[in-house]
Amino acid sequence: MEVYAKTKHLRLSATKARLVAELIKGKDIDEAFAILKVLPQKAAGYLEKTLKSAVANAENNFDMDKDSLYVHRAYVESEGPMKRIYMRGMGRADIQRKPVSQITIVVKNKEEV
Repeated sequence: MEVYAKTKHLRLSATKARLVAELIKGKDIDEAFAILKVLPQKAAGYLEKTLKSAVANAENNFDMDKDSLYVHRAYVESEGPMKRIYMRGMGRADIQRKPVSQITIVVKNKEEV
């Protein structure tokens, strides 16, 4: 059975976060946590929180054992830019586009593979 957790509206570049998400795909839960702990990227912290949420969903809602779980899928999608007004000289204004993304992590039992 697949159990997932999703984190939305993160002020984070999806391109940069995907590089970190690729590192934990297919790994055991403990190994994925160990990888995310040592990475300096901002995305690693968000991925760790989302992974922790997915594991908690599996344990509490579906009575799965933490030791038998692995990261089946981990992907990051762009939500489109968050627009902010950036004041310029002589009464002008520009729109500053800041990246926003969402993280989805799917965990699955090893026995079902």
